[in-house]
Amino acid sequence: MNDVLIRTIEPGDNAALAIIVRNTLKEFGANHPGTVYYDPSTDALFELFQTPGSIYYVALINNTLVGGAGIYPSEGLPADTCELVKMYLLPAARGKGLGSRLIEKALAFAREAGYQKVYLETMPELSKAISVYEKAGFAYLPGPLGNTGHFGCSIWMLKTL
Repeated sequence: MNDVLIRTIEPGDNAALAIIVRNTLKEFGANHPGTVYYDPSTDALFELFQTPGSIYYVALINNTLVGGAGIYPSEGLPADTCELVKMYLLPAARGKGLGSRLIEKALAFAREAGYQKVYLETMPELSKAISVYEKAGFAYLPGPLGNTGHFGCSIWMLKTL
C-alpha cells in the first residue's frame, strides 16, 4: 500500500476523525441512538485518549487521514480488561489489511499496558469489521461487559491476550 503511516492521535485529527466515524456509521445504516454517532466524545477523540491506560492510533495514506482504532479502559470493565474502540476506516482504505494492522498495534499496546483481555462492542451492520475481529482472535460473548453506554450495540466480543 502506498505510503502508509500509523501514528498516535494529535489534536488536529479530531475533526477529520469525527467525520470518518459518523460517515462510516451512516454508510452502513448504523447511525442510530446508543452508538458513538451521537456520543459527544466523538468530536474530541484526542482529549478522550489522554486518559491513562488508553491510546488511539490513526492511519494515514499519502498524508491523508483514513481512519483509526484505539484502546480504552471503559467504565465498568474488570481492571485487567480494556476495550478496542472507534475502529473506523474510509472506504478507500478498506480491504488492504490496514484494519488488521491497526488492531495488531492496539493489541500490542494493550499487552504492554498490562491488560489481559480486550473487549469490543459492534453491530451486525458492520459485518466486514466483524470478520476482521474474528480473524484477530476475538470470540463472541452472550452479553455486554462494563458500562459503555452504547446500548445500540448488539454484538460483544472478547480476546484474551
